[in-house]
Order: sequence, then C-alpha cells, then structure tokens
Amino acid sequence: MPHPASRIPHSGFRIPVKFTIVTFGCRVNQADSLHLEASLRREGAEPVGAEAADLVIVNTCSVTASADQGARQTIRRIARANPSACIVATGCYASRDPDAVAALPNVVRVVRNDDKLDLAEIGVTTAQRYTGGEGSCGASIEPGLAGRTAFTLRVQTGCDQACAYCIIPTTRGRGRSMPVSAIVREAERIADSGFKEVALTGVHLGSYGRDLETPASLFELLCALGRIDADVTFRISSLEPMDCTPEIVDLVALSGGRFAPHFHLPLQHASDRMLVAMRRPYTLDDYRRLVESIADRLPHASIGTDMIVGFPGETDDDFATNEDYLPTSPVSHVHVFPYSDRPGTPASAMSDKVAGPVVRERGARLRAIGAALASRFQDRHRHAVRPALTLDDGTLAVTDNYLKVRIPPGHRRNERVRVTITGAGTGVVTAD
Repeated sequence: MPHPASRIPHSGFRIPVKFTIVTFGCRVNQADSLHLEASLRREGAEPVGAEAADLVIVNTCSVTASADQGARQTIRRIARANPSACIVATGCYASRDPDAVAALPNVVRVVRNDDKLDLAEIGVTTAQRYTGGEGSCGASIEPGLAGRTAFTLRVQTGCDQACAYCIIPTTRGRGRSMPVSAIVREAERIADSGFKEVALTGVHLGSYGRDLETPASLFELLCALGRIDADVTFRISSLEPMDCTPEIVDLVALSGGRFAPHFHLPLQHASDRMLVAMRRPYTLDDYRRLVESIADRLPHASIGTDMIVGFPGETDDDFATNEDYLPTSPVSHVHVFPYSDRPGTPASAMSDKVAGPVVRERGARLRAIGAALASRFQDRHRHAVRPALTLDDGTLAVTDNYLKVRIPPGHRRNERVRVTITGAGTGVVTAD
C-alpha cells in the first residue's frame, strides 16, 4: 500500500517524469530492470541520476541477508540525498518482507514480483499522483540502455526446484514461461533496435516451457532463436547442471557463433553429502562428466560455476572435496557465496551451523582457487583470436567465451571485432 503523501516533501513536478532504477542481484533482476527502463521510456519518462529523480525504483534481491541490508541502506541513502523522490520498491526482498520495506523512508509503494513488469505504468502514475503532472511521448530502446551493451532477456521466472537454502521459490512463485513465439518477436525487436548480443535468463532457465499450455523445452526455444534473420548472438545464462543436455551443448557447438561458447553451471558443492543436504538433484560425478564433455566438445568455452561455503553441517572433510575437485576441473570462473540463513527455508531450521570466521576463511580459500582458474583460462587463450563485442567507450571488449579485454581506442560501443589476446585482460583488434 502507498504511504500517505504527507510523508514525502515533494518540491514540484517536472515534465517528463524523471526516474532512475537501482538493481540488486542476478541477471534475472537485471533483465527485469532493462524491461522496466524500456517501458518507462515508452511512457515518456526520462532517465536521470537518483539525486535528481522524481521516481526511484529499487529492484531488490533477497538471496542473502547482506542483499537485504544493501537494499535498506540504499533506500535510506537515496531518501537522504533526494527527499523529494518517490521510491517504489520491488523484487525479492520487497516480496518476502513487504512491511519492512514499506516502513523505509520515502517508500510510497511496494510491488511484488508478480506485478513487477507492470511497474512502468504503476511507477509513472505513482510519481504523477504525488507530484501532480503528466508525462510526454516516449523514446525507443537502443544499445547503452541502463549502461548495458548487451540486452538481458528474461524468458522464464519462478522455480519449482526447492533447494534447501533458497528463498526464491517463495518470492518468485512457480515456474512461468513466455511462449516461444513471443520471445522470438521480442528478440527480433531487440535486434532491430541495434543490439548485437542478447543474454537469455530465467530464475530456473532450464525448466523453460514445461508450464506452457503446449509444453516446450529450452532446446526448442534455442532452435527457434537460432533461425532469426538478424545480426544477433545469444548468450545462455545460468543453467542447472541437470538441465544442460547434450543436445544443447551440440547446438552451441554447431551454431556458427549464433550462441556464445559460454556456460554457467552452478555446482554449489563438491561433496555428495552436502549436495543431498542442499537438495541438489545430481552428484559430483554427474557434474564432472558434464563439464568434461563440454571441454572436449568446445575446448575454448568458458565454464562458470557457483559454490556455497558454510552450509549447515559442512565439515572440514566436506570442504576439502571442493579444494580437491576444482583445481583439476575445466571450470574457468567461480562465484563463491557464504551460506546465509533465509527465514522459511529448510536450511534455516538445520542445526550444526558453521561459525562465521570458518565460513569467511573457507570462502577466501575458494576465491583463491577461482582466481587461479581464471588466470589459467586467460593464459591458455594468450595469442588466440576470438570474436568480441565492444563495451562502454569502445576500449573494453568481451569475447564470445567471456574474456574481458582492454583494446586500444578507435572503436565505438557495440561494434563486432576480432581480438587477439595479448595478455591478462588485454588485446588488440585483428583485421579480418
């Protein structure tokens, strides 16, 4: 429910409504925020910094306690810096604990995840209600929207895979997919707007299509996207290991560059005992076979993973399996997450919690392994020539296999180039 207008000292309306979006968390939230920014622009709103905004949308995350804290701190900071701002909070923290979020300063509305994609109209209407004005005609999307060169497209939301530690099924609900035809149309529109890369994302991306009236699969969606007649590359976002099928790997390998050779496959733990406790439906041996098959099929592919440290009951021996496996694996990027209790999850009720100092020390050890794996991947590609897309001011490029390299000036944002890797994080543009 909105707060009373008297709580917020507004200084007067400006046409059009000026807005900013602050995003926490994963690619799914990033995709939602991109959608919101495009929709707000179509409504006639104008993006500005938070200190000058009439409307601030805070798209929250709740995957950890620190994510909740970060959202609270950000909202308080914006309210101090811009007392006239209407703050609309959405996302997983806003869905999980709406009363706590609504009590924060300048929050005039809390919008649950289910209503998030209608937030452009809600937000502009809310800002106009409190400031008394009307909008203007809208603007179209283009590369650079929200500072992004690639467009993140959410094709699915919600999750039916109830991992013991995860609050997301509660805050996002059951799995829900966009129809294949709607995604293809949206991808064509994005490509027509000038975007050359689209990252496909979802809360449980691998479950795509199972809920549709005419069931589909992620593989069917990828095949349909592969037939689009446009200069666009697709990057597949995080996939659960059990959902990364041999046919998907083959599709990427045979796509001629339409799909980036980049996989993100969360392992979470190398101990089978911990995987059972986490309610993860695979074993380390399953995971090992999968990533080794990708490395054999696509030796240049990047393979990222997520790891949780300090899950309840994690022993020294359990943790040691991580240190034994990761350095021998073909994994190239490791994201390490310290376990955090999420109220209402099965893990939050488990005993035998791991002490904070132990969690931090184990996390540091895994991050060191991750840094060594990333360095190994970069070294292996020294002198390699890879297709890439320029970012920012054109002096940064990201290769198809997810290496970010600095290149000499002379290119604009969103140009396709071929880059010769010259060192760790550096490269030169190679003529075709």
